Amino acid sequence: MSKVKPLTITGSQDIDISGVCIDSRKVEDGNMFVAICGTQSDGHLFIDKAIDSGAKAVACQQMPDSPRPGVTYIVLEDTEDAVGKIATQFYGDPTTRLKLIGVTGTNGKTTIATLLFKMFRQMGFKCGLCSTVCNYIEDKACPTSQTTPDPITLNALLGQMADEGCQYAFMECSSHAIQQKRIGGLNFAGAIFTNLTRDHLDYHKTFENYRDAKKAFFDMLSKDAFAIINADDKNGSFMVQNTKAQVKTYSMMRSADFHAKIIEMGFEGMHLNINGQEVHVPLVGKFNVSNLLAIYGTAVMLGREPIDVLTVMSSLSSVSGRFETVRSANGVTAIVDYAHTPDALENVLEAVHEVLQRRGEVITVCGAGGNRDKGKRPQMAKIAAKMSDKVIITSDNPRFEEPQDIINDMLAGLGDADKPHTLAIVDRREAIRTATLLAKPGDVILIAGKGHEDYQEIKGVKHHFDDKEVVSEAFQQR
Repeated sequence: MSKVKPLTITGSQDIDISGVCIDSRKVEDGNMFVAICGTQSDGHLFIDKAIDSGAKAVACQQMPDSPRPGVTYIVLEDTEDAVGKIATQFYGDPTTRLKLIGVTGTNGKTTIATLLFKMFRQMGFKCGLCSTVCNYIEDKACPTSQTTPDPITLNALLGQMADEGCQYAFMECSSHAIQQKRIGGLNFAGAIFTNLTRDHLDYHKTFENYRDAKKAFFDMLSKDAFAIINADDKNGSFMVQNTKAQVKTYSMMRSADFHAKIIEMGFEGMHLNINGQEVHVPLVGKFNVSNLLAIYGTAVMLGREPIDVLTVMSSLSSVSGRFETVRSANGVTAIVDYAHTPDALENVLEAVHEVLQRRGEVITVCGAGGNRDKGKRPQMAKIAAKMSDKVIITSDNPRFEEPQDIINDMLAGLGDADKPHTLAIVDRREAIRTATLLAKPGDVILIAGKGHEDYQEIKGVKHHFDDKEVVSEAFQQR
């Protein structure tokens, strides 16, 4: 408990702890139960249940009215703040045994973290990855349900990475995770800021709260760390106002430590100039140039030679569900992308137009998630209509909302001029099939919103659904 200062300790301090737990349903014999005043429920209400399940120690913010004999109670000022530090200590302070890089921002986190993981492995280093798609320890996949796991799961994972000899770990840091102190106690060697646009306002309530949650990540960095920020985003300089870390910038539009320009672009990739050196990469779109600059800058800051970085970068493949292409026999291109925010959708559509150069039409299939920020729904429909020749509004992950209600919210963002080339089809499979029937040779179908996900979440149940599978089947049936 050296990282945490208890207010009081009641009971024996000479006990062996077998694990740390924040969920009373998962407590095992000899565990320490940490009672957190969460947004959904108060862990203090489940202290007795945790003890019944075998907890030998309890960390809490206030003592129970009837303490149990034989149990050690540790009273802390803020258990949410402390749980990460407790977990870090229990799992042997894993980030002192490997270099951890965190990536935060609205868009680009998964691509940057995953490609860094791939790059450093190709360079011969043992690495770990914590991402929206999947967690990895070298080749071993550890499936995930959150962008950033709870602090105990996270420290156990990082501890396993360190135990298995990983020298680097690359991790997405969501705004929820930062605000909920899930990354508390970790030592980051570096941090990346991608961009900031509207997202998660169902949780943060205001854009300012969302922005401040991201900034808190950079505030916690040590003077030995580095922070790489996107200078093309107006929020970049705000993020590092109070950081102790060494700050570096990347940009496509202005002078920066790491700079790039596009020489040529096609659906197969781009020819770039990065810091005066030319390289061909198998990724597409200005947003991916920005992502690649963050990757390049991070690798250089971690001591890799620029020419070695560019060499490996030229062979990096796209991340699952990020601008993945599926081709039909008659020359239609489908692009499956995770774009689920207005800015991400605009970026992907812009990339499509950059490559198409008016040679074909764009058909966009998109929806919006249920029980999430409703304000972005009309914005996304408006962007899709503005930047597409035809739009099909459909279901995404409706969760506990009615799909038609979500679609109606999206349709409210359209003007009279948009409606003639917009369809609303609730069934996502039918929406994708319809897009393939409307497409002519040379056209592009963008299927946005779900990307790597292989399910649709409806009324609390996840049903198998993979956009890539569905569009591939539709192409074969034409």
